[in-house]
Amino acid sequence: MANQKIVPANAPVLEQLLGWVDNRFPLTKLWKEHLSEYYAPKNFNFFYFFGSLALLVLVIQLVTGIFLVMHYKPAAAEAFASVEYIMRDVPFGYLVRYLHSTGASAFFIVVYLHMFRGLLYGSYRKPRELVWIFGVAIFLCLMGEAFFGYLLPWGQMSYWGAQVIVNLFSAIPFIGPDLSLWIRGDYVVSDATLNRFFSFHVIAIPLVLLGLVAAHIIALHEVGSNNPDGVEIKDTKDAKGIPVDGIPFHPYYTVHDLMGVAGFLFLFAAVVFFAPEMGGYFLEANNFIPADSLKTPPHIAPVWYFTPYYSMLRATTSDFTHYWLPVAMAAAFVVWLLRARPKAIWVGLVFLVAAAAVVALYNFDAKFFGVVIMGGSVMILFFLPWLDRSPVKSIRYRPGWHSLMYIIFVIDFVILGCLGTQEPDAFKNVVSGIGTLYYLGFFLAMPLWSQLGKFKPVPARVTFHPH
Repeated sequence: MANQKIVPANAPVLEQLLGWVDNRFPLTKLWKEHLSEYYAPKNFNFFYFFGSLALLVLVIQLVTGIFLVMHYKPAAAEAFASVEYIMRDVPFGYLVRYLHSTGASAFFIVVYLHMFRGLLYGSYRKPRELVWIFGVAIFLCLMGEAFFGYLLPWGQMSYWGAQVIVNLFSAIPFIGPDLSLWIRGDYVVSDATLNRFFSFHVIAIPLVLLGLVAAHIIALHEVGSNNPDGVEIKDTKDAKGIPVDGIPFHPYYTVHDLMGVAGFLFLFAAVVFFAPEMGGYFLEANNFIPADSLKTPPHIAPVWYFTPYYSMLRATTSDFTHYWLPVAMAAAFVVWLLRARPKAIWVGLVFLVAAAAVVALYNFDAKFFGVVIMGGSVMILFFLPWLDRSPVKSIRYRPGWHSLMYIIFVIDFVILGCLGTQEPDAFKNVVSGIGTLYYLGFFLAMPLWSQLGKFKPVPARVTFHPH
């Protein structure tokens, strides 16, 4: 064959073995395309650790999950006892369980920081729209994986948390009650629910997740990595066609990432060995009590990484939907009308009238709007590449008040997360409502505010200062 790799007969054994493999599988080609000859911008900073760390935590979760499944019993009568057996009787079982539970929280910390870096430097902008979409799909899979896995210990908070979340699907018009019944497999969370969630957590979602991770990396390496300047390094190449501001990913960034891995594993081990429950945020005290369908915990709340969205759900009361939300939507629509094109104005008016007619006709309650807002707060991330109309990618070259918008967004997200862990009251609901409106407004108004202000000139090449 024309593409056959010819290896001399007197070549070393390893070289002959590699040639034999290359003639049947593109091993060397993959190594060159994705590592040794993949040129990444030379000005990566601290935020660029988190992509490789996310891959590391994924491996930790898969390996520890395999060992947990060896001893876990996916049956309502045996699930809690099997977890206790893992913790108490299986050699190093407690360590494997804590690695898995701490890894779940570490996964979301790393992914949130990874997504925030993309937000700061415009990594979702052309030509990386598909990279971002795959990334958000991975985030959705992680949320599903965490939710399905949360029920498996069959503790009090697991049981009642699943009961509350699955019941939310009943708020969907027409199909809601049947959908929630189908998800549970019963009229209440029971053995059938546990088996379904176990199947999704152990088999279905991990397969989809691995496929999406592979697609995410392939799409990234096809268009190239972004950088803090938002400058395309492929636009400036030398005579050999190599980006002037790029360096091979291996060995430079493989060694660079090893430093990040070492620091992460140090912190990760400290949590696992000294504070695996993290004061009840990583593992709640109620989850060490067997599930009891006749005794509801005084305060039901999800794990910390879901609490910002849970706050949005709880903030959507009847007052919020009847007064706050319409006023906010009307104000946003007026601002949009002032800057929209004439044709877009008519489309917007038709959409607004149609939406008002549907709401008036079916008289949706606050629970339905809460589900819509909670789901929409995640789904809106898919449209970020088209919501951001800024003439520059990176926050470095945007107006100073744009940075303030991002800082307030982070503070708002943290406050929503903190409120979601606490029992609700009137004041907290007001704060959550304001936080929800800012979160949604940040994205929905982005086509307007992202174009405003005085932008700094973007350099033709990346700015790099050797250490």
